[in-house]
Amino acid sequence: MLEKYLDENWKKHLEKEFKKNYMKNLNKFLAKELSEKIIFPPIEKIFYAFNLTTFEEVKVVILGQDPYHGLGQANGLSFSVEKKIKQPPSLINIFKELESDLGIKKPNEGNLEIWSQQGVLLLNSILTVENGKPGSHKGKGWEKFTDNILIRLSNLRKNLVFILWGKKAQEKTKIINSKSNFIIASSHPSPFSAHKGFFGSKPFSKTNEYLKKNKIKPIRWNLNF
Repeated sequence: MLEKYLDENWKKHLEKEFKKNYMKNLNKFLAKELSEKIIFPPIEKIFYAFNLTTFEEVKVVILGQDPYHGLGQANGLSFSVEKKIKQPPSLINIFKELESDLGIKKPNEGNLEIWSQQGVLLLNSILTVENGKPGSHKGKGWEKFTDNILIRLSNLRKNLVFILWGKKAQEKTKIINSKSNFIIASSHPSPFSAHKGFFGSKPFSKTNEYLKKNKIKPIRWNLNF
């Protein structure tokens, strides 16, 4: 079921994962959930992050936890919301830091597709969630799947930037090849923790400095176009 929504480029890198028992079990779980409940993001957008950014084009990975659980919010990109949807608090804080770091004014829209189209993989550790129940699909297999993606990217590619916000994201440091890539870690942009190190961490300028140092085209973070 899931495989058909994934871009062919990523499918060739991940086809072995889909044949493993944990992914077969995840497929069964999601089929049941979808028949009985409202699940976010819409099934055709579960792999949207991958479908906007090929394996070879990834420059930056921004790791989130699980999708937004409110109606109409999640669009398959970590921290991003659909157009015309009110910006959640964590995203507002990301834009505050962007303005502080690079002087870019807060955009009207919270859709981050423009970043994805430039090679920013907006990846959640868990790719689905039940309506109104954050963390409801934890431990169902998504973490294994996305861990495999982090491992493959950090071992098969070089000079990538991994942006890890919050303790759960920072736990992934142990599976990321930091010798060949750059890790930026801080507290989470959530209102509960943003003042504990996220604000002032300058992830956007640090990312572009690293990319330029390695002769890679920097990201245009400005969404106001």
